[in-house]
Amino acid sequence: MSGFFGCVSRNECVNDVFYGTDYHSHLGTKRAGMAFAKDGVFTRSIHSLEDGYFRNKFESELPKFGDATMGVGIISDKEAQPITVTTPIGRYAVVTVARIDNIEELTKELLAEGHHFAELSGSTINATELVAILIGQGKSIKDGIELVHKKIKGSCSILVLTDHAIYAARDKFGRTPITIGKSDKGYVCASESSSFDNLGYEFVRDLGPGEVVRITADGIHQVTAPGKRKQICSFLWVYYGYPSAWYEGINVEDCRYRCGAAMAKYDTDIHPDFAAGIPDSGVGHAIGYSNEMGIPYKRPFVKYTPTWPRSFMPQNQKMRDLVAMMKLLPNSKFTKDQKIVFMDDSIVRGTQLKDNVVKLLDAGVKEIHMRIACPPLIFPCRFLNFSTSRSTYDLYARRVIRDIEGTDNIPDEVFEQYANPDSDKYKEMVSIMCRHLQLTTLKFQRLDDLVAAIGLKKEDLCTHCWDNSSYDE
Repeated sequence: MSGFFGCVSRNECVNDVFYGTDYHSHLGTKRAGMAFAKDGVFTRSIHSLEDGYFRNKFESELPKFGDATMGVGIISDKEAQPITVTTPIGRYAVVTVARIDNIEELTKELLAEGHHFAELSGSTINATELVAILIGQGKSIKDGIELVHKKIKGSCSILVLTDHAIYAARDKFGRTPITIGKSDKGYVCASESSSFDNLGYEFVRDLGPGEVVRITADGIHQVTAPGKRKQICSFLWVYYGYPSAWYEGINVEDCRYRCGAAMAKYDTDIHPDFAAGIPDSGVGHAIGYSNEMGIPYKRPFVKYTPTWPRSFMPQNQKMRDLVAMMKLLPNSKFTKDQKIVFMDDSIVRGTQLKDNVVKLLDAGVKEIHMRIACPPLIFPCRFLNFSTSRSTYDLYARRVIRDIEGTDNIPDEVFEQYANPDSDKYKEMVSIMCRHLQLTTLKFQRLDDLVAAIGLKKEDLCTHCWDNSSYDE
């Protein structure tokens, strides 16, 4: 997904940006960077995270940023950021949390106008550089940001560091969040509110969909009013968000408790010894389940993180699968002859869950009841990078549906039948998954229960990956 942090202060803000950005490390896996401005001078640094942690990469470089009073940082899931450019409307640095579906179309358009691209992400155009160039086509920063929101298809939340302020611009439909905090020193803006507390900032408010504000040490000035239509990503509560984070006034961990409790209400026909969560994001769901069911919560899996920090850090899938296997350790005290109900956030490709089940069977678990905190992922995400890949059939649910239908050419109308939890096709799909994964039982969260657990109106949530609904006009 990616996550960013910005600060404008009356005092030096380098340490706040450093630690505030580090608090977003769970949101990105590939690149990280920071940029600072003081007296019209911009300083930038970018590093890969594929072989280390954000903190280790940047700590030794902090002195070079001096006593800068404005800065931005980013943990990026894809391209190198921040991008620093000089344009007719001034010099500025840009960080984005974005997925631009029409990036090829916009690239051709800009090249035809005589623009060039200096940064690459692998062999592809750097999406943040494209956004920086589009902003420079406006008559002002405000005008440029509005041009970005008008032209791109997908989603894009932006921080723009200038020589006098930070401009924070939330995605046109609010799919990714931006939250504002303050202290007696100044203001911060970030993807997650959990980055505020330990740095001494208190929550002020969330930006609305499409809203743009200019932030200085003295206050927040609204540049563009928020739009009326909101489509915030539901996965923020299910998977992405850190447990202590709040989105739209709703705490992540509290929402996960409600998700688990909702699933427990359907389990009147099983008698597990205890509930467990697949770490990390399955834990909150499992605690909610155990509290509602009135059974203990235990940890038959423990996560070993000192040398295996992320299952998705290596570049190739074979190594990612190896790391995923290595980092979860079964505890035989809580596995042999046990009947366990597990909660996990989702099933994406299915490989990691299958490996975990094999481990549990080898460890002597008698019954494995798997409960997934969201519906089956059937439709690849058009707005973030969670359930996307080179092939739509990388999604486990799609592969099962393809096998049932016997063809790759399946229209959306048929996929939508499989997304209906009351349909025979859905029941067949889940039954096949259960057998393939060697589970005793398998159930997915119903979408209406997930929406209720989050607590927002259905029309304010993006649920595209589950039911093919979307709003991008």
